[in-house]
This record gives sequence, C-alpha cells and structure tokens, in this order.
Amino acid sequence: MTGKLPLLVITGPTATGKSAVAVGVALRVDGEIISADSMMVYRGMDVGTAKPTLAERKGVPHHLIDVVDPRENYSVATFQAAAREHVREINARGRLPILAGGTGLYVRAVLEAYRFTGGVDRELRRRLAEEAGCYGPGHLHAHLRSVDPAAAQRLHANDLKRIIRALEVYYGTGGGTSGAVPADTEPAYNALVFGLQLERQELYRRIEARVDSMLGAGLVDEVERLLKGGLQRNATAMQALGYKEIAAYVNGELSLEEAVRVLKRNTRRFAKRQYTWFRHDGRIRWLDVAGYRCQEELVEEIVESVKEYFGW
Repeated sequence: MTGKLPLLVITGPTATGKSAVAVGVALRVDGEIISADSMMVYRGMDVGTAKPTLAERKGVPHHLIDVVDPRENYSVATFQAAAREHVREINARGRLPILAGGTGLYVRAVLEAYRFTGGVDRELRRRLAEEAGCYGPGHLHAHLRSVDPAAAQRLHANDLKRIIRALEVYYGTGGGTSGAVPADTEPAYNALVFGLQLERQELYRRIEARVDSMLGAGLVDEVERLLKGGLQRNATAMQALGYKEIAAYVNGELSLEEAVRVLKRNTRRFAKRQYTWFRHDGRIRWLDVAGYRCQEELVEEIVESVKEYFGW
C-alpha cells in the first residue's frame, strides 16, 4: 500500500449513527467528509435522507451532498469520479478524507477503483442486482435512462434482467464508443475501513424512532413540496425510502398510518440487505455501537486506530 493516498471509511446499515461518528472523528483528525449516500446528493431532500444539518456538521466540510437537482439522475460512475477527485484534493490539503455512508455500491466503487468494464461482468451484475434489491427495479431503470435513453425506452421498467444487462453493456463499452477498458486490480487507496453495527432488535427500534422523528420534522411537507415542484414519482430520487411511501399517501393511495407502517417495514428490510452487502467484506472492522458507553468513546477508538494505522 506504500504511496497510496490514505482514506478512512465509516460505513454500515442505516440508523447506526455513521454521520455523527464521522463528524466526531473528523474534528479529531482534521478530516473532511465525503458522503457515500446515493440520495444525499439531491438538493431539497433533507428530512427523508437524514441529511446532517449545518449545525450537525459542526463546521466539518462535507462533499457530495446537495450536488444535483432531484429531477436529474446521478449514477455510481459519476459519484466515483467525483469522490476520487475529492480524495485527491483533501489529501493535497494535508487533511484526511473520510468516506461516510451506507450505499454499498458507492463505497466499493471508491475502495476497489471499480471501472464498470468488460463484456459479461459477473461482479457488476451481482452489485446491480443488490442495488435493485435495495431500491427496486425502477431505480435501475431510471439509472439506465440517464446513461442510455434509447435502451431504457426499449425495456419495461420491471424487466430487471434486461436492464442489468443493458447497464453491463453500457459500462463495458464506455458508453458504446470507446471499447472495453481494463478494470483496476489493485486497491485505489490505503484505506482503513470501519463498519458500525447494532443488534437487530436495537437497530429496528432505532429505525422506527428515526421514521417517527422524520415525520415530526416535516417529511410529509417535504414530499408534497417536491411533487408540487414537478418531481415525477418515477424519478430516481423519488425511489428513496420515505419518499415513495409518503408519496403514496399524498396521492391518496395509502392512509398515513399505512404509509408509515410500510416505510418502517421497508427500512428494516433495507437495513437487512445492507448487512448482507457488507458482511463478506474482509476489510471492514466491525464496531458494535451498543458496546460503547457513549458516542465519544466510539469516536476515540476510531481516532486511535487512525493514528496507529496511518502513523500519525
């Protein structure tokens, strides 16, 4: 790993406190945070994505939050390029980049320098299938529409097998014009990777409390504003947890009680899929959040590991 740029990663399932822990660590190690959340990139989607407020960021620079309009599509390839540039720039400033978030495909795209290449790409196929499992086939269809509108028009939004194959072809040909590009075989960075986890019942309790908090913070009003502003329900941004369920309530398809029940259920299922995504990744040092008396104690352990690992 000699000569590779340092990168700290804090990941794991939803509702484990990744954002707050990342801020605490950043304040101690002179770090800047790069969000690895596929929905925090959208402007105006604050409550439902649990986007950290300016006060919660405590002056720590955050990158790849609020970078595109919700009517635009944002692909993992676009994220990867932007994240790599931020890692380089933050290191050049003499600070530590901290990639923080739970979108597994985004995290791996950075850690593995993945370049979405090559014919029948079984690894990319598997990852896209898992992404569809998290967000639904409509999410991948919207992704395909953003990069290859002609292919998307030919395929039904629920034809997951052909959508994944179309994305394989797109990335394998560099957009259909440049030919296959060899995938990187070495890790891109000298990365120290932590995963935050909780016992399942405690995690589910936190998820339900978070949903209730979002409702109290104005999630329904946020969804209504987005829909009135012209955001279509089939847009990629509207496939995010919280938005699709509350949109069904706003449009009279579900009662608020039922929409909230479905949202809590879907979020629990999402957390389970996140665990499945990450659990076989041997790079991750798992930390049980409940095993620490307070958040500061958890932050301290990560900070000490950073100092030891990077020799600071």
